Amino acid sequence: MTSSIARTIDDAVTETAALFLDPVIRLGVTGLSRAGKTVFITSLVANLLNRGRMPQLKAEAEGRIIAAYLQPQPDHSIARFAYEDHLAALMGPEPRWPESTRSISTLRLSLKVKPSGFLTGLTGPKTVHLDIVDYPGEWLLDLPLMEQDYETWSAAALNIARGPGRVEFAAPWLALLDETDPAAPLDEIKARDLAARFTEYLAASRASGLSSVAPGRFLMPGDLEGSPALTFSPLPKPEKARSGTLWRTFATRYEAYKRLVVGPFFRNHFARLDRQIVLIDALGAIHDGPRALEDLRTAMAEILTAFRPGQSSWLAPLLGRRIDRILFAATKADYLHHDQHGALTAITEALVSEARSRARFKGAETGAMSIASVRATVEQTVNRDGREIGVVRGRRADTGVEAALFPGRLPSEPGQLLAPARSGAEEWLDAAYSVTRFAPPVLMLGPNEAPPHIRLDRAAEFLIGDYLA
Repeated sequence: MTSSIARTIDDAVTETAALFLDPVIRLGVTGLSRAGKTVFITSLVANLLNRGRMPQLKAEAEGRIIAAYLQPQPDHSIARFAYEDHLAALMGPEPRWPESTRSISTLRLSLKVKPSGFLTGLTGPKTVHLDIVDYPGEWLLDLPLMEQDYETWSAAALNIARGPGRVEFAAPWLALLDETDPAAPLDEIKARDLAARFTEYLAASRASGLSSVAPGRFLMPGDLEGSPALTFSPLPKPEKARSGTLWRTFATRYEAYKRLVVGPFFRNHFARLDRQIVLIDALGAIHDGPRALEDLRTAMAEILTAFRPGQSSWLAPLLGRRIDRILFAATKADYLHHDQHGALTAITEALVSEARSRARFKGAETGAMSIASVRATVEQTVNRDGREIGVVRGRRADTGVEAALFPGRLPSEPGQLLAPARSGAEEWLDAAYSVTRFAPPVLMLGPNEAPPHIRLDRAAEFLIGDYLA
């Protein structure tokens, strides 16, 4: 018994010492719904385990990565990212896209690497632990709530809901509000109905392609579903609101949401990140029209404030300068011929440029690129009216039938899209952009091969390449 205990203690000390000696990179992966977080993580891990498609990862190109392997879950309080399940969905005989992110999860991948430069002959291999933290981008949209009281938030949320592009989705909730007296005594049935209608409005807005859908946990409640912390909605402020009224109760629940949901996420998870990739479905927003693109730009501004908050923000002391590299990646680059990838990257940079300046990324290196985590298409050139046009061919997600498609040509100048979006245009005047969702490719991979991608190796080099030097 004594020797068994001694061995257990010795193993624990050895493991703890190794973690102190070996560098650990906490990589945050986020993005709004449909951006492809789950596919990105699954393909990144698969391609780091089997690196034949990673020539732009410098350590691999130089032959310095000796091994890569998955480790046990690093944090017992967080769900493990279901890598094996998601890879099986992509690699099966009838491949399908895996289920999207609904909550926070993590996965640890370790890489044994030979040092570079003059250290090559002086030291032995080192082990670098990559802790991937997957969380919904919608949770970052809750950050502004921390510095707003219930009255301020309600007024702003009601103003947005009554504006163009939202009011049609908010109509059932707004109609119920018209029948509600905020100064009346609390009625739990009425409270649940208001919260349900408000949640339906947020869900409908998100389904239409709009991005700003705070509070983010209303659409991803998890084990909080039905709790008082998620049973409230904005209300118009009454002249008087005594204790026990609907207004007072909702104000209390709003503060509970901030205290129990928003604050702990930022303190316990977000503030511990070292590197971050923000995935952006720019093509989907362009497809949905000018309002969706402007809403995405606004949402990105709100999200990026979390990475570099102002000095007066409650989050500033937690973060300091911890996150030192941030990559903004437009996903689904495989939906375009490669001659349009530059335009997609430029649009992505323009979408976040104002936000990057506003967030004041002092000390943090940022980058932007267009990627495809799993390449679902191949490229072709077709002749149309005497002109050669680059198209992509793949299996349509809705029918499973293979088709060659041209979604429209993106402008080389991003302002041709962002200007009408900011001015409130109803639709694109000069061109139409139509994105058809593709199904995953049917892959016949060897035992040491990983899914094909576009620039996943360049993304990995930007995010972790310096740790592998």
